[in-house]
Amino acid sequence: MNTPLFPSRWANHPKPPLATVTVNSAVCAFLSKVSVVPFAAALVIMALKEPKRDRKKTKNINHNGNISLDVIIEIAKVMHPRSMAKDLSETVKEILGTCVFVGYTVDGKDPKDLQQEIIDGDEEIPQD
Repeated sequence: MNTPLFPSRWANHPKPPLATVTVNSAVCAFLSKVSVVPFAAALVIMALKEPKRDRKKTKNINHNGNISLDVIIEIAKVMHPRSMAKDLSETVKEILGTCVFVGYTVDGKDPKDLQQEIIDGDEEIPQD
């Protein structure tokens, strides 16, 4: 039997919620529309077009792949309104940090090296 988990019950629940998900909801004239906003890691994994997997059967997946910098910039444009970054280059550095976490390379380079190139000014990020 599943019971709703209200915030007052989280402390007493044996398994507290594991993830926070951003949800957009719009209500207009008794009609509601709810959509889940994907987070950065999901957008990076979707960009590589990895096949779907059964999450109950396959655990501890090691992702590996190569993404172009143009795709990273497109993901950063999607994430920029939700980011605390001042400009797009800082959002690109955030997405590169996500690539480090997931295990991808960007244009054959380590994402940490690419972050340092952006900081040094060797790699230019368009501001549009």
